[in-house]
Amino acid sequence: MERTLVLIKPEGVQRHLVGKIIQRFEDASLKIIGMKQVWADKEFAKKHYTEDIAERRGEKVREMLLDYITEGPVIAICLEGVDAIENVRKIVGGTEPRNSPPGTIRGDFAHVSFAYADKNNLPVKNLIHASSDETDAKREVALWFSEKELHSYKSIQDLFM
Repeated sequence: MERTLVLIKPEGVQRHLVGKIIQRFEDASLKIIGMKQVWADKEFAKKHYTEDIAERRGEKVREMLLDYITEGPVIAICLEGVDAIENVRKIVGGTEPRNSPPGTIRGDFAHVSFAYADKNNLPVKNLIHASSDETDAKREVALWFSEKELHSYKSIQDLFM
């Protein structure tokens, strides 16, 4: 079983999409083992969006991500399941909402392109964060949740796996 982190970003909370988004993961038999609402400050957000973001995409992109994730509350969710990281990323869709296919969270609830965001000096409001790989998932889950906040339990799906 893998664990992964999902963050429903402030726009998703403000647009009242939390229930619809969570339903997608539960429909895929992913188990919620931790969930909470957090209003992250800039210092905490810097631990999530680390310096390597600036190295890969530029400091301006990192600053916009930091501003976006701290503009309102986020819902932090730790999901568990078989190939959870890959399956969550499929459900979420690509980073650029414009190119995310219908049926994905970003494809159904967002549409902004990188070009539009760049032209208007805005972050790409793509509703949700999902850990990109096993290394990021381990680091991010440990950042957002203590071990006491994560709960193991048997679900009906566990009986058939």
